[in-house]
Amino acid sequence: MSEQTPAAVSPEDEARIATAKKRAGRSAVIGAIFLMATSAIGPGFITQTATFTATMGAAFAFAILVSVLIDIAVQLNVWRMITSSGKRAGELANSAIPFSGYVIAVLVIIGGLAFNIGNIAGGGLGLNALLGIDTKLGGLLTAALAIIIFLVKKAGPVMDVVLVILGIGMIVMTVVVAFIAQPPVGDAFRQTVLPDQLNFATITTIVGGTVGGYITYSGAHRYLASGHVGPEYAAPVMRAAANGIFVTGIMRYVLFLAILGVVASGVTLDLTTNAANPAGQAFGAVLGEAGIRLFGAIFWAAAISSVIGAAYTSASFLSTFHRRFLGGWSLQWATVIFIVVSLIVYLSIGTAPAAILVFVGGFNGLILPIGLTVFIYIGWFRRDLLGTKKYPLWLLIAGTVVTALTWYMGAVSVVPIFAFLGTGA
Repeated sequence: MSEQTPAAVSPEDEARIATAKKRAGRSAVIGAIFLMATSAIGPGFITQTATFTATMGAAFAFAILVSVLIDIAVQLNVWRMITSSGKRAGELANSAIPFSGYVIAVLVIIGGLAFNIGNIAGGGLGLNALLGIDTKLGGLLTAALAIIIFLVKKAGPVMDVVLVILGIGMIVMTVVVAFIAQPPVGDAFRQTVLPDQLNFATITTIVGGTVGGYITYSGAHRYLASGHVGPEYAAPVMRAAANGIFVTGIMRYVLFLAILGVVASGVTLDLTTNAANPAGQAFGAVLGEAGIRLFGAIFWAAAISSVIGAAYTSASFLSTFHRRFLGGWSLQWATVIFIVVSLIVYLSIGTAPAAILVFVGGFNGLILPIGLTVFIYIGWFRRDLLGTKKYPLWLLIAGTVVTALTWYMGAVSVVPIFAFLGTGA
C-alpha cells in the first residue's frame, strides 16, 4: 500500500500563512511591550506615586528617574537573555544552576498570587469610583472580564489588543489631568536630576513595585510568542524592551506631574489610613466629580491590566515544572485558575490585610535580586546557553551594579516582615 503524500501548498496559501505568522509575531511584540508597561503601572503604583508626591513634592521626580534607570539595566538583560536562549526564565535558570529555576518559579507564583489579590481589590475600588458600585462586586466584574479574555480561543492576540488599549487610555487620561493641573514643570525637571531631598526608602518602594516580582519577566515571556528568538534577534529585542521602559516612564512621570500640580496649588491630600485614595483626591481637586470618575477609570484600567499581567506571567512559570504549560489551552486554563483563586481569596477577606501586604513586600524585594543573580551569572559565565559568545559588557556591568543594589534593598524589605510577624499580628 503506497503512502499518501501531503497535498502541495499553493504559493497563495504559503503567502497567506507567512502573512498570518508575521501579523501574529508583530502582535506578540507589541503585546510584550504593553504587558511589561501596564504590569508596572498597577493600583499600588498609582497610590504610591500620589502619596510620595504629596510628601516630597517635586523631589519625587528623582526617585522616578532612578527607577527608570534600574528598569533599563534589569529589563534589557532579562529580555535579551530569555529571547536569545528561547527559554522562559525558570527553564533558563535551571540550565545554568540546577534547581534555581524552581526557586524563582515558586517565588514568582506565590508572590504573583498575593499581588493579584490586591489588583482585584484595586479593580473593585476603581469601579466604585467610576460607577459607584460595591467594591466586592467591582472586584468580581474585574476578575470575570480578565477570565473571559483568557477563555477566548486565541487569547494571546486578544490580550495584546486589550493591553494596548488600556495602556494608551491610561496615558491619555492622565495627560489630560496633568495639563489641567498646570504643574511647575520647570521645578520638576530640575529636581529630576538635582533633588532638594533624597529618600532611599521611597526609591526602594517604587522599584519594588514597578520592576520586582513577576513584572521582571512579563514582557520577555510574552515576546517568546513572537517567534523572534535566538541571538540574531538581539537588536529588535533590545528596541522592544526599551520601548516598554519608555511607555512605563511616560506614565510614571505624567502621573507624577498631575499630582504635583494639585499639591503645588496648595491642596493638602489626606494620607491617613481611612481616607480616600490620595490619587482620587488629587483628580477630584482638579475636575470635581468628573475627576473622581476619571480617577476610577484610570485606576480600574491599571488594576485589570495588572490582573492580566500577573496571572499570565505567573502561570507561564508553570512550564518550569512541566512543558505542557508552554502554551495552548493548558497555559490558558492555568491562567484562569490563577485568577479564580485570587478572586476567591479577595471575596473571602474583602481587601488584602496588612499581613499579606507586608509578606508581598518582602517577596517583591527578594524575587528581583535572586533572579538577577542567576541571570548575571549566565551573562558572565554561561553565554553558551544564549547561543553566542558575545554579550554587551556595559549591560553586564550595569546589571551587576543593580543586582548588588537590589540585594541591599531586598535585605531592607525583609526586616519589616520579621518585625511584623514578631508582633503576633
